[in-house]
Amino acid sequence: MNGSTNTTNTGHRIVHSLAALYPRAVDSSEELAESLAFIESPYEPATVMRAGYGAGILSVVALLPLLLTPLPVTGVGILIVCFSLGVVYGVQSTPHLLAAFRRTEALGEAPNLIGRAVLRMQIQPSLEGAVRFAAATGFGPLAANLSGHIDRSMGTPYTGLLSFADEWSGQFPAVRRSAHLLATAQDAPTGERARTLDRALTAILDGTRNQMAAFTSAIRGPTTGLFAFGIMLPLALISLVPVIPVAGVSVSIWSIVVVYNLILPAGLIAASLWLLVRRPVAFPPPQIDHSHPDVPNTMGTRLLVGVAVAVGSGLLTLFFGPAALTPIIAVGMGIGVALLAIYMPIIAVRNHVRAVETHLTDALYLVGRQVAEGESVESAIELAADRVPAETGDVFDHAASLQRRLHLGVEAAFLGEYGALRDVPSPRARGTAALLAIAADEGQPAGRAIVSMADHLEELEDVEAETNRQLATVTDTLDNTTAYFGPLVAGATVGLAGMIATDTVGMVDGTTLSTDALGIVVGIYIILLCFILTPLSIALRYGLDRALFGYHIGRALTSAMLLYGLTVFIVGMIG
Repeated sequence: MNGSTNTTNTGHRIVHSLAALYPRAVDSSEELAESLAFIESPYEPATVMRAGYGAGILSVVALLPLLLTPLPVTGVGILIVCFSLGVVYGVQSTPHLLAAFRRTEALGEAPNLIGRAVLRMQIQPSLEGAVRFAAATGFGPLAANLSGHIDRSMGTPYTGLLSFADEWSGQFPAVRRSAHLLATAQDAPTGERARTLDRALTAILDGTRNQMAAFTSAIRGPTTGLFAFGIMLPLALISLVPVIPVAGVSVSIWSIVVVYNLILPAGLIAASLWLLVRRPVAFPPPQIDHSHPDVPNTMGTRLLVGVAVAVGSGLLTLFFGPAALTPIIAVGMGIGVALLAIYMPIIAVRNHVRAVETHLTDALYLVGRQVAEGESVESAIELAADRVPAETGDVFDHAASLQRRLHLGVEAAFLGEYGALRDVPSPRARGTAALLAIAADEGQPAGRAIVSMADHLEELEDVEAETNRQLATVTDTLDNTTAYFGPLVAGATVGLAGMIATDTVGMVDGTTLSTDALGIVVGIYIILLCFILTPLSIALRYGLDRALFGYHIGRALTSAMLLYGLTVFIVGMIG
C-alpha cells in the first residue's frame, strides 16, 4: 500500500509543480470537470489546465538545446512549437482519455451486472431487489453508477435501472435493451418470465459480441498501417542513411534523433490513443497490487536484480561487442529485468485468481443440480469440493471446511473475515458466492437459478474468449514486432548501415556520419517501441492495467535488447 501511496504523492507533486509554472488565471470547460469527477481525480479543472501550460513551457526549455545543433533553425523552431502545443493538448486531454478508458473498462462489467440481476429475478421476481443485488455485489464504476441511480430513484415508482441504461446506452446500446427486458419480466406471466429473462441476458451478450467484432474489423486496417509505416518501414530505411550524402543531401545524426526519437514516437503515441478510445468494451483482469498479502514486499531486492543485470549485460557488451551499444543494452536489459522481477509476483497471484475461475461453471452446475433435487446449498458445496478439481475445488473445500468447523453460513464461508475468497479479488467468484448465499435462504426453488448461473458464466466466458481471439489477430502482430521482428530488422539494418558506411565516403556537414551513433539512436527507438506498442496491445485486449503493462514491457525489453545486440554483432562479424 505504501508503494501505491508514494506513487500517488509523487503524481500530486508533479501536477502541482507543473501548474506552478503557469500561475495565471485560466478558463476550463464543463466537460473537463465531468471527466475529472468520473475518474475521481483530486485536481481542480484549473489546476489541470495550468499544468498543461506548465508542461508546454517545460518542453520548450527541454528542446531549446536543439538550436545548438546543425539542424536548420526554422525547422527546429517549428518542431519546438508543434511539440510544445502537443504536450499542452496532451496533458489537458489526459482526464478525458482516462475517463474514456474507465468507461470502456466499466462496460466490460455490464454482462456480469445484467446477469446477476437476471439470476436474482429467477429466485425472486422483484425488479427492485434484483437491481439492488446487482449493484451491491458488483465492483467498479458501473456498479457504483447503478447504486447512484437507485439512490436517486428512492421515493419514486422507479428502480433506477432504466435511467441507468439511458445514461450508458450511447456507448453500449445493448444495455438499454436488456434493461427494458428486465423491467418487462417483472410483470410478465410466470410462464413468460423465464423466457424474457433469458432474452435480457442474450441481448447483453450478443451486444458485447457484435460491438467487439465491429471494433476488431475497424481497427485491422489502421493497425496494419501503424505496423507498416510506423515501425517496419522506418527501421528498414536505416540501412540507407549512410548513402544519402552520395545523392548530395545533407543529413546529420541530429536529424535522425529528431525523426526516430521524437517525431515517430509522438506519432505512434497519438495513433495508439486514437485506437484505444474507440474500444467499446474491455474485460479487465482482477485488480491486484503490492498490497495483496500474497505479493512479497521485496521491492528493493527486485530493483537490485535489475541493477545487477544492467551492470552484467553492459560489461558483456563492452568486452564482446558491439561496444558502442553498451549504454543502450545495459539500460534496456536492466529496466526489463527489473520490471519482470517487480510484477511477476502480481502476475502469479492473478494466474491463481484465473485458475479459481476456471472450473467455477462446473462447481455451480453441481451445486445447482443438488439443490434442485432437494439438497441444501451447504451440503452441495461439500460435494462440489470433492468433485471439482484444481484451485476452484480448493476454494469450495475451504468454504465447506469453514461451514463444518465454525458453523458459518454460505456468505461468511466465502466472503467473511476468514472466507475462502478473502484474498481472491475476483468479481465473478464473489458475485457467485453472493448468489449462493441467497440460494441458501431460498432452498430448492433456487436450484434452477444456480444452474442458469452456470450457463450464464459459460456464455460470458465464451464471449470473452471469442473477443480475445479476434483481438489477438491484431495484437499478436504488435507484440511479436516489438519483442522479436522489430529488433531483428533494426539490428540487421544498423549492421548493414555499418557495412555500407565502410565502403562509402559519407560526409555530412564536414563530418563522417557515425554508425555507432546511429545504432544508439535506433536502440533508443526500439526501447520506446516497447513502452508504446506493448501497452497498446495489452490495453486493446484487457484495458488499462499497470501490472500487465509492467510485466509485458519487461518481457519485450529483455528480448528486444538481447536480439538487437546479437543481430548487430553477428551482421558486423559477417561484414
